[in-house]
Amino acid sequence: MKAKIALEDGTILTGRSFTGAGEAVGEIVFNTSMSGYQEVLTDPSYTGQLVTMTYPLIGNYGINDEDMESAAIHPRAFLMREYQAVPSNFRSTSTLADFLKKFAVLGIEGIDTRMLTRIIRNQGAMKAVISTEDLDDDSLIARARQWPGLVGRDMVARVTTQNYYGWTENRPLPGAGFPDQANKKFKVVAFDFGIKYNQLRILSDKGCSVQVVPATTSSEEVLALNPDGIFLSNGPGDPAGVDGVVENIRSLLGKKPIFGICLGHQILGLAYGGSTYKLKFGHRGGNQPVKDIATGKIEITSQNHGFCVDPDSLPDTVETTHINLNDNSLEGMRHTEFPAFSVQYHPEHAPGPHDAMYLFDRFIDLMSTHS
Repeated sequence: MKAKIALEDGTILTGRSFTGAGEAVGEIVFNTSMSGYQEVLTDPSYTGQLVTMTYPLIGNYGINDEDMESAAIHPRAFLMREYQAVPSNFRSTSTLADFLKKFAVLGIEGIDTRMLTRIIRNQGAMKAVISTEDLDDDSLIARARQWPGLVGRDMVARVTTQNYYGWTENRPLPGAGFPDQANKKFKVVAFDFGIKYNQLRILSDKGCSVQVVPATTSSEEVLALNPDGIFLSNGPGDPAGVDGVVENIRSLLGKKPIFGICLGHQILGLAYGGSTYKLKFGHRGGNQPVKDIATGKIEITSQNHGFCVDPDSLPDTVETTHINLNDNSLEGMRHTEFPAFSVQYHPEHAPGPHDAMYLFDRFIDLMSTHS
């Protein structure tokens, strides 16, 4: 089925839908991972986006039950050079097309993803619309330009949990209160800004009993649970647009050890008194080089973000711990007076390399020291 993609700069691309008729509007971005498309699709950080994979062959190992990073698909459309309709993998339980159809997400193939990626790199991430129904170029370009975009909007409200839940036996456990797990040494409250399951899996494997709470949970409610530490998850969109969170996190500084990832890192930066800005085309993929300033070691990291903390806006009590080697943007920071640290990238991988797993051990050590 013929599909057209229109960018706000007037670019028109033609492809084919392998998931049937439909339309989608959002911010068009690219991801440079060679595999892990299921984890990309189920990452809530992609809410409101149209994701293009730079690797040309997608779908060849199908979909399985183990690699879900949330309970749903979050991008509005998935674009690729060539869809592989017949998967070959012993874990596969369905095709990518069936998975996309289940959540009414457009799958588009047959486009020049190298050209599209170059356009996004040169012009920046843009508003775009995809349609199999409206094939008029002028109409599509106008519709792309009319979409309000992500800046200043609260996308976290769309993905955060509405109720407390725990994590046990590798799955969510509905209900307030920490799960009764005798082998868990630490209790961690995890703010759900768009949390990925692998963050919960790793915290659990490291000996933490986890209570996941909605993004707007008050500091009083969190402290009433008497956790050993507080975890700030990843999530979608502009951190400055998230309502009712920054002041709340600020009031938790110094009370308990805090570890932030991705959007959690950005919100922590705002809580310190800093500011954020939008990157030209963002960092998305499983092969992003980051330097640990303290050790000089280079980590290859998994990333997915379009906004960044401005290091020049941070107070003197916050020091930079990691930088991105592609553009020297801030990738990690820690507070010198409070037990709080964070990184812009995804140490929980899924997908991507495991180079940064040590950060979860750092969080464990911080809770041990301040318990």
